Amino acid sequence: MEKKMSESYTVKTSNVMPPDTNNHHTLYGGRLMAYIDDVAAIAARRHSRSKVVTASIDSVDFLEPIHLGDVVILEALVTHTGKSSMEILVKVSKETLENGTDKKLAAFSFLTFVALDDDLNPLEVPGLIPDNERLKWLDETGEERSEHRRHRRERSKALREFFATDLFD
Repeated sequence: MEKKMSESYTVKTSNVMPPDTNNHHTLYGGRLMAYIDDVAAIAARRHSRSKVVTASIDSVDFLEPIHLGDVVILEALVTHTGKSSMEILVKVSKETLENGTDKKLAAFSFLTFVALDDDLNPLEVPGLIPDNERLKWLDETGEERSEHRRHRRERSKALREFFATDLFD
């Protein structure tokens, strides 16, 4: 079974309030990462119609600061699938409502989620049908990103062995 990419599309919008900001009056990076993980999980659940778990978060590229009083808009959708894994793109925009400026791309990230059955075992997910040529490109280039993640995971496993002992031993 396959599903259109648009079926997983999810939007989350929030005001940036004082508790969300650092001493520069910009959104905490960690707060934004929590928003990204949340909206990506919803997109993954929409696609798989199952429980999901975050398997990896690629780098979060912060392109514009998001200031106190801005509105942050996160758009997520499944862009590539494996057997039980789903790659989700999260696009983050900011908007300053008071001065009427256009939305600006503030950050983006790719995350990988794994679908789980009721016993928390990996569950096969539907394939993807891109809705347009731009989305088709995301799906077609997804395998390259997936391969990069596999290599990164292998390096992480090697580092796990390195860090298994105290650094000063």
